[in-house]
Amino acid sequence: MKLYHHPLSGHSHRVRLFCSLLGIELELIELDLLKGAHKTPEYLGLNRFGQVPLLDDGGILIADSNAIMVYLAKKLGRKDWLPEDPVGAAAVQRWLSVAAGQIAFGPAAARLITLFGARFNPEEVIGRAHAILNILDAELQERDWIAADHPTIADVALYSYIARAPEGNVDISAHLNVGNWLMRMEGLPGFLPFRKSPVGLAAAN
Repeated sequence: MKLYHHPLSGHSHRVRLFCSLLGIELELIELDLLKGAHKTPEYLGLNRFGQVPLLDDGGILIADSNAIMVYLAKKLGRKDWLPEDPVGAAAVQRWLSVAAGQIAFGPAAARLITLFGARFNPEEVIGRAHAILNILDAELQERDWIAADHPTIADVALYSYIARAPEGNVDISAHLNVGNWLMRMEGLPGFLPFRKSPVGLAAAN
């Protein structure tokens, strides 16, 4: 399997992390996003959205990090990571939507400001980040994992941008349950760290 990715992309990392947890070997193809490698005619011919990651499984092309994780879990029959019962499947989908929504427009957007100079309102996106972290902290008060009594792709989808939230000047130290959850994630067999960047609050650590 080939994965088109960028090492500082949280979306790319969540796929790499999931593959590492499952023991899936990937041929990594790094795209230089700053030079517009994701907007070339060649790449747009593979993925019209011009985004990373993109999985090439023997000619089967799957774009979008959450879709890739669903594809891999289904292909390998990993019902532990993606439940098939109605309640379990709905719980995972709920948090995949959060990853694509509140996480993308909160901690992920805040990180884009410090890392790539994105033109977002810092106060607004940092506020969004703390709003969703408050919800996650309350959810994790009651259980160890976000969608089930064991890790699922919902946890993987949330991990990368929350772990690197300080790079976007989002202080996660007060969210104790989230912090404990991050440590549980990092203790999973096959865990793959997400590259750190010394920007934002992370520059002081």
